[in-house]
Amino acid sequence: MADSFWKTKSGPGPIIAVANHHGHDLRPEVAAIMALDDAARLREEDPYTGEWAALLPTHLIAQHSRFEVDLNRPRENAVYLKSEDAWGLEVWKTPPPKHIIEETLANYDAYYAALNSLCLEKQQTYGTFAVLDLHSYNHRRDGPGGPDADPSANPEVNIGTGTMDRTRWGNLVDRFIDELSSYDFLGRRLDVRENVKFVGRQFPKWVHTQFPQSGCAIAIEFKKFFMDEWTGELDGREHQAIRNALTATLPGLEEELNKVREAG
Repeated sequence: MADSFWKTKSGPGPIIAVANHHGHDLRPEVAAIMALDDAARLREEDPYTGEWAALLPTHLIAQHSRFEVDLNRPRENAVYLKSEDAWGLEVWKTPPPKHIIEETLANYDAYYAALNSLCLEKQQTYGTFAVLDLHSYNHRRDGPGGPDADPSANPEVNIGTGTMDRTRWGNLVDRFIDELSSYDFLGRRLDVRENVKFVGRQFPKWVHTQFPQSGCAIAIEFKKFFMDEWTGELDGREHQAIRNALTATLPGLEEELNKVREAG
């Protein structure tokens, strides 16, 4: 189950990168009753975020689609049963039977158990740790030929901190935002803002609930400016530049984690 549902690797350092919505796969019994085609699913998934997560020695990358199970929602809402759960999309040809939902939620539980193991390992080894919760989001909801969403409400990078103790982790978050904003991104600066579009959901909330003193989870949403959200076509140059920008923030994150640990 685990080998196909996610990819994980544990390595040195106090930072874990996670891509909960990277996956596109479906179990055969789920695919048989799925109403959405590949393109419709791909548009609401977060393709290519797994490549960013894999740059860190420790990472957890989902391989199955959020339309099978959404790992960033509470367990009781992790399976989209109604169209309003999924942006008005009709997900199922027929409602998933109980046994399919039960197996799906067993995978959800196993995924969070794997995350728990990684967090415990980092806590025991380093005292404090950070989780980079990597996502991407759509900004062309009016169709392939429609306009981009208003930039004032749709930053290129949204940093979600709504589930964390900002008093404890504020310096770390501020430094992360500052370093991402000041990075030379192909000759310009990224528009990085906090809690404009998203504040973080179940995944960072779980980290902060389970590891309130040791774990800081940052929900990082990149607007899909690095790809065509309607066709899935990737701009490899911009995708690599995002990877480089994230890499540049890692030393600062480790330094701030050390400061929090030393402060007690």
